[in-house]
Amino acid sequence: MTRLGMVIDLNKCSGCQACVVACATENNVGLGNPEDAAMGRIIRWLQILPEIEGEYPHVSGKLLPMMCQQCDRPSCTYVCPVAATYPVSNGTVAQIYWRCIGCRYCVNACPYTLKWFNWWKPVWPGEMASGTNPDVTLRDKGVTEKCTFGSHRLLRAKEQAREEKRPMRATDYVPACVESCPTDAIVFGDLDDPDSEVSQLTRSSRASRVLEEVGTRPKVSYLN
Repeated sequence: MTRLGMVIDLNKCSGCQACVVACATENNVGLGNPEDAAMGRIIRWLQILPEIEGEYPHVSGKLLPMMCQQCDRPSCTYVCPVAATYPVSNGTVAQIYWRCIGCRYCVNACPYTLKWFNWWKPVWPGEMASGTNPDVTLRDKGVTEKCTFGSHRLLRAKEQAREEKRPMRATDYVPACVESCPTDAIVFGDLDDPDSEVSQLTRSSRASRVLEEVGTRPKVSYLN
């Protein structure tokens, strides 16, 4: 897989937030509280946003799942002074937590506001503390984090394919949000494979991308 991407069918999304819970659980996203939420300091790698179309009284609404758009031309990577965020060969945008100095330039540069700054040391109450994912780094306060398209799952799939002495297949790896969606609204795969479902849907007349006009070339498409 050389250029990972997603397509989300907005007509299938029911807003159940199963993908949001799966993402937070899989990636050790820290829990917030009402005080943090009031200051806008909670972290959501994936969130469901309302999209309102038309003018009153002729209005319609849809739900828009939003995560890091893994842009081909990510503005966040141009402003980081320590190269803590950079494009990866598989098409995603990496975030190196131990290199991040917390200047938040990337947060301000992201037109989608999908990079999150850790304002506090994450805590998980009670038995939740023993349920964190050992494959994903626990981030401390003072660093920026974001969606990674489940990069730890990708590494595991590559290792498995190497042990079996075969090339990695497109079906070997899907992020937690894709796996958890009960309506199959999210399709994931290699955009450079013309035969893949995600590539074909991206070229559909129904497909559009958020803020494509700013030139970031996002790799998440939405079907309307």
